[in-house]
Amino acid sequence: MRSLADIVAEAQSTLSAITDEAVLEQTKARYLGKTGELTEHMKGLGRLSAEERPQAGQLINQAKEAIEAVLNAQRQTLQQRKLDARLAEEAIDVSLPGRGRGCGGIHPVSRAWLRIEEIFRSIGFDVADGPEIEDDWYNFSALNQPENHPARSMHDTFYVDDASGQPLLLRTHTSPMQVRYARMHQPPIKVIAPGKTYRVDSDATHSPMFHQVEGLWIAEDISFADLKGVYTNFLQQFFETDDLEVRFRPSFFPFTEPSAEIDMRFGSGRLKGKWLEVSGSGQVHPSVVRNFGLDPERYTGFAFGSGIERLAMLRYDINDLRLFYEGDLRFLRQFA
Repeated sequence: MRSLADIVAEAQSTLSAITDEAVLEQTKARYLGKTGELTEHMKGLGRLSAEERPQAGQLINQAKEAIEAVLNAQRQTLQQRKLDARLAEEAIDVSLPGRGRGCGGIHPVSRAWLRIEEIFRSIGFDVADGPEIEDDWYNFSALNQPENHPARSMHDTFYVDDASGQPLLLRTHTSPMQVRYARMHQPPIKVIAPGKTYRVDSDATHSPMFHQVEGLWIAEDISFADLKGVYTNFLQQFFETDDLEVRFRPSFFPFTEPSAEIDMRFGSGRLKGKWLEVSGSGQVHPSVVRNFGLDPERYTGFAFGSGIERLAMLRYDINDLRLFYEGDLRFLRQFA
């Protein structure tokens, strides 16, 4: 049987030279396993006298501790080498610029919407919101639209199936909110109703879903002159210029009488001198005032309806409505 000194010297030399963790554990058994050399020395303690046994046991323990020390050191060395190799393989070049979070912005249609609300709130108008799925009465009948009006046809309006059999549809304008609001409030009534509307239409200047803002002012002494003053002031505030002309061109709408298309033209810029339609308007029809639950002999007022996308296109000089909905970041970043 070899001496403890020889066993320890060989173990230290052998274990420290091993570069594989599995081989290291296998080699450990040669010295510390059940049939290892130190184990054989332990078994030989029983053949020694009582006086020799303590000293021999102490020497065996010292040898075991020396072998375990080099074994643990080599384990740590191999684990560190493995970690270093993995880190080298997955190295990150910290000299590259970081990828920062992108900055969002308010959509141009939302910008126009918020600006419209701000302007009308500043002159005492409330802002109303309501359902986008409407019934026939609020969307058509209450607004004096006859049964044979083209807007009621399937090719102009999105109708919704309903188990109750009641005709429902995606609202074609936000005018139903004028009726709802007026039936819940007493005059004077000053309100705008911005929101989504739906019509079967799609091209460079129309979208099946678009945004509209309706305005209503009902009181005992509201005239067409008030409409002209309020809307002209709105356009000047919205476009931040007095260098524009506004005209009210006679027209027809079932819910107003008299009715007018509102046109404007800029005195400078790309659209200088060109008349552009921006809204429909008029004095609220007596039948509609009656549907508000009010006496048309006592109360008068005006109403208007404007496309928010159209106003945004003019404000930001955009020539194709579809750009608003394509999600092209190159377009949207201009407004961030």
